[in-house]
Amino acid sequence: MIEIWSVLAPILIADVLNPVLFAFMVYAAGTERPILNSCSVILGHTAAYFLGGIVLAVSLERISQRLANPHQIDFFISLTVGLLLLLVAIRLSKTSVKQQAKEPETLTPLTAFAFGAVINFVGLPFALPYFAALDQILKADFSASEATLVLASYNVAYALPFLIVPILTSVLGARSRPILQRINEILDRISGFLMPVLLALVGLALVVDALFYFITGEGLY
Repeated sequence: MIEIWSVLAPILIADVLNPVLFAFMVYAAGTERPILNSCSVILGHTAAYFLGGIVLAVSLERISQRLANPHQIDFFISLTVGLLLLLVAIRLSKTSVKQQAKEPETLTPLTAFAFGAVINFVGLPFALPYFAALDQILKADFSASEATLVLASYNVAYALPFLIVPILTSVLGARSRPILQRINEILDRISGFLMPVLLALVGLALVVDALFYFITGEGLY
């Protein structure tokens, strides 16, 4: 299972560059319950991401079982996701990806959890790397328990960088707000430049892998 992380790691880096989620966590850190609300946002997002991945994996496996060659459908999925990533990379390179989190009138831990969950659907470009990661996990031919463990590990690794928001808030209190705002601005600039590049590289790798399989009968990895 360790070997798959050589493929998942670059996908994870592209996936983590999510200014929408970070912006909303910064907003949550400025409410009356900063630590609890910001933690609730990332918990809601992680829960929705993980459960959504399970549902997608089960659905894709059922589709695969109906076809004569389950491995071939995986590479069709790789090709489709790869082309989508390339398309999104081109679009993002021409437009700004900056999105502001909508500020509700009040924010409780429960609503923060719910907002964290629905952020998955705010911007499709930020979800595409997750589809790529899921496809790689399915292609690895793990058992159900192994695939679930890898997917859970991916989601935990995804959530870890965002914990800087509640950690800084708990350590610095109100003094953390300008720091977090600055990090948010930097992340927005980095994602605006780096996100199209990473999406293009991941997309190109998936397309080449799928085409190599269709030509030779074997994938690159």
